[in-house]
Amino acid sequence: MINVFHIVSGKIWGGAEQYAHDLASRLRHDSDFYTEVVCRKTPAVLNRFRQLELPISILPLKGMADIDSPTRLARLLRKGQNIVHVHSVSDAFTAMWARRISENQRGTRIVMTVHGIDRPRDNYLYRKIYKSVDLFVFVSQMAHDAFMGHVRKHDQYKAIVLRDSVIPAGPDATPTFDLRSKLGLTPEQALIMFHGRLCHEKGIDVALRAITQLDKHSYHLVVMGTGQQKFLTQLKGFIVANQLVRNVTLLGFRDDVQQLIAQCDFGVLPAVAPEPLGIANLEYMMQGKAHITTNNGAQHEYVRDGKNGLLVSPNNIFPLAAAIKGLIEDPAARRRLGEQARADFNAHLNYDAFYETMTAQYRQLLNE
Repeated sequence: MINVFHIVSGKIWGGAEQYAHDLASRLRHDSDFYTEVVCRKTPAVLNRFRQLELPISILPLKGMADIDSPTRLARLLRKGQNIVHVHSVSDAFTAMWARRISENQRGTRIVMTVHGIDRPRDNYLYRKIYKSVDLFVFVSQMAHDAFMGHVRKHDQYKAIVLRDSVIPAGPDATPTFDLRSKLGLTPEQALIMFHGRLCHEKGIDVALRAITQLDKHSYHLVVMGTGQQKFLTQLKGFIVANQLVRNVTLLGFRDDVQQLIAQCDFGVLPAVAPEPLGIANLEYMMQGKAHITTNNGAQHEYVRDGKNGLLVSPNNIFPLAAAIKGLIEDPAARRRLGEQARADFNAHLNYDAFYETMTAQYRQLLNE
């Protein structure tokens, strides 16, 4: 049996935390693996992992100045075959020292998933941390190139590109309400959806500015997610000032996102900052829904403009408004894009394929 320890040091719930959560959720049902989560005593993260009913070790995980965490993690690594899966450089540092202290270096491998597209730091300490990682997993080709394109030629590391995916909601998923009935929409009105972190980087403010260009009788936009209070106050002020109260509904954070996406006509995800992957995009594709997104991140690696989705330039309300208007007025195009999106997701982006590749890498690392 292989022991897999996911180290998650984030203080808020985000993409890396969801990635580790989904992977741990699948691993717990696989008899070849023992799975444990290592995280901080942060309610926003800890409580979500507790729902999996997995063993959890709570450590300080305060970064490179933290001596306690490597010492305590080392106790978990002293025996057996171990994979320590980390999601940040600081956690890779913790894993590096824990492996050394455990005296089980031959039986322990470190895997690091790179979730961002930031240029890597290049100094003696960071190069030492990178060398301790047995496998880098990049969530997109863009993330791979941003890292590997800036490391020294003599410091090339073992790396793969493995796009994350989405686990479909199970048959026991929480039932949800009928959105169209709740909102009182007519059959002619398009139900548009945005979900994700509410911040400028994700482009929700751009989406709101874009829909001011449209006929208010033709659509309703549902927004799911949360963000900093100052930004939320600004969004609500914009909605009121532009008389969009009857056209925009803020649902806040939802556990039933997939069930709600299944009810929309199409999605709008106009990220301003480049997305290292864009997991929200995959949720629309999995549900067979058309969606509009931007072309400045890794989305272009799997969204084919006009084939399985629409790509527009970021932070520009006019092409976005034109794309939204086009899908509002053309239900046949929405169906065509959505059907192709689902087919592409099932063929190339489904979670089973991701899981099989990841676990095969775990086994290969320990057999080398």
